[in-house]
Amino acid sequence: MISEDRIRTFINSLDCGNAPFLDELEKEALENDVPIIRKDTQSLMKFLLTLHHPKRILEVGCAVGFSALLMAEYSDDDTVITTIEKFEKRIPVARSNFEKFDRNKKITLLEGDAADILRDLDEQYDFIFMDAAKGQYLNFLPDCKRLLRKGGLLLSDNVLQDGDVMESRFAVTRRNRTIHERMRDYLFAIKHDSELESVILTVGDGMAMSVKL
Repeated sequence: MISEDRIRTFINSLDCGNAPFLDELEKEALENDVPIIRKDTQSLMKFLLTLHHPKRILEVGCAVGFSALLMAEYSDDDTVITTIEKFEKRIPVARSNFEKFDRNKKITLLEGDAADILRDLDEQYDFIFMDAAKGQYLNFLPDCKRLLRKGGLLLSDNVLQDGDVMESRFAVTRRNRTIHERMRDYLFAIKHDSELESVILTVGDGMAMSVKL
């Protein structure tokens, strides 16, 4: 039987790595317990950016800016990225990282609650990356669908919650039951939405990919 952890380690060992500044940011984030996208998720995102060449990217959940900078580094020169973050302690770190490493000034950081900011946006995006509060994905979905152009791609990270999402609600800790229920509802919603074609992958901590029809 194939061990999922072992096969993931093997696959990640084949990766060519990122630009040196991204490797350093990743190291700092892990040392400071800042959640960032995992190695296999990074590889998938770079592949999708190369495949789709999105011109307008929206990120919901910025943290210290690692994933926004990865998208900036591996997207086309004329791509623009809007990212949203509400955690006050992380915003200045993200701004500092963007000032140092966003060489082509692709990234715009919007500060505040994603629910409020998404409601006020009216641009159309080719690529939306959802990586914010997991219990809010379902609440963010209507605006993400509205903002996504036809044929655009919505990526939702951490949808498997280290495997907890497949368990009975009574098998997860009481404090995680609300997030567990909401994530299950989100996955059901995107798989049964007539405006989306969605697939759920066991990449990283689970990645859902949805194309707007």
